[in-house]
Amino acid sequence: MARQYFGTDGIRGAVGQSPITPDFILRLAHAVGRVLKVQESHPVVLIGKDTRISGYMLESALESGFNSAGVDVMLLGPVPTPAVAYLTRAQRASLGVVISASHNPFSDNGIKFFNAQGNKLPDAWEEQVEATLIENPVWVDSASLGKTRRLDDAAGRYIEFCKSTFPNELTLKGLKIVVDAAHGAAYHIAPKVFHELGAEVIAIGCSPDGLNINQGVGATHPQALVQAVKDHGADYGIALDGDADRLQLVDASGRLFNGDELLYLIVADRLARDEAVPGAVGTLMTNLAVEMALKQRGVQFVRAKVGDRYVLEVLHDKGWLLGGEGSGHLLALDKHTTGDGLVSALQVLQACVGSGQTMAQLLQGLSLFPQTLINVRLKPGFDWQGHAPLWAATRAAEVELGEAGRVLIRASGTEPLIRVMVEAREAVQAHRWAERIAASLT
Repeated sequence: MARQYFGTDGIRGAVGQSPITPDFILRLAHAVGRVLKVQESHPVVLIGKDTRISGYMLESALESGFNSAGVDVMLLGPVPTPAVAYLTRAQRASLGVVISASHNPFSDNGIKFFNAQGNKLPDAWEEQVEATLIENPVWVDSASLGKTRRLDDAAGRYIEFCKSTFPNELTLKGLKIVVDAAHGAAYHIAPKVFHELGAEVIAIGCSPDGLNINQGVGATHPQALVQAVKDHGADYGIALDGDADRLQLVDASGRLFNGDELLYLIVADRLARDEAVPGAVGTLMTNLAVEMALKQRGVQFVRAKVGDRYVLEVLHDKGWLLGGEGSGHLLALDKHTTGDGLVSALQVLQACVGSGQTMAQLLQGLSLFPQTLINVRLKPGFDWQGHAPLWAATRAAEVELGEAGRVLIRASGTEPLIRVMVEAREAVQAHRWAERIAASLT
């Protein structure tokens, strides 16, 4: 069946508009609870959230919905999305639930789920939940209602987990690090992780008020981090998004490094330490230079659809450990089951501290290809897939670019847009072909 509510990463939307309303969220939790009760008699669910003001309302609705189905709840309070994945596994819970809209503005919110192993759930599970949503609720009797309690020191437990992914023999002493938590879920966690590993920490974006999440700070607005690094003479800058599963890094010069570069750096560090890296996974948008550089080092490279969920699926299929997106979602499956901005940052710092080199030095020899991306808005009913001029222009570009570039044409999943991306060794060439291909659609 086609999913009505679940998207590529849970359910998300504007608060107060369907489906992000308290009545629907209560029904959703009740349906999820009924699905869980088919599998086990006494399920326990963990609920974490980011710092949006709407989190209080949605947390209450989830709690009531689960309790009404006979499911016990443990409330974690504001913690990063990857913290929920870790604590679900550590607490042997049945399910982890996150209330967050990630990098979106405060007026949005969403719900996503992790299974007992801390992994995102498959489409089949989401379809089962949506089928149950259609049915009438089945309220349990009073004696069978679920109970709710708070998990003591959820944040502290996760801080210790993050620190455990950094080698005991290394320290961050002597480093000054700016940490930007986007006024989001890691505001009270990220500065402590780096401080407790020895760094001098300057915190920005760590004063949430319920309305300012991702507002001018964080991984989606890294200019604030770049400026803070320069102002404080810091060695590194680390920016997370609202739910702390995405990462951006800045060096002492103020240079910003994207997820493609960081993925390559982590792979290269593993190889330098004589660890086997049979392959890595990127997405359709991953820079061609990264693919070519990895292959030169004997590392296979596979592209997944855009979205960390799809990167994770390919990693599981291949039995590999490392993958990521240019946006800063990075996966190191020997450290965590899901993308984690803090753990990823520690993997990069491990490479730098362990080698005594900067990020720029570790990335010498990797020069990203210029990319030009143009969004073309289509008229309703326009058949872009059967549009001969589009494919003629695309073929002409591919012939000229050869192996030194590529063309990617894909439809937006949320808007009537076609995204035209051209990558080439020269920016002028990428821009020229992207404009020519885009023009063929008009």
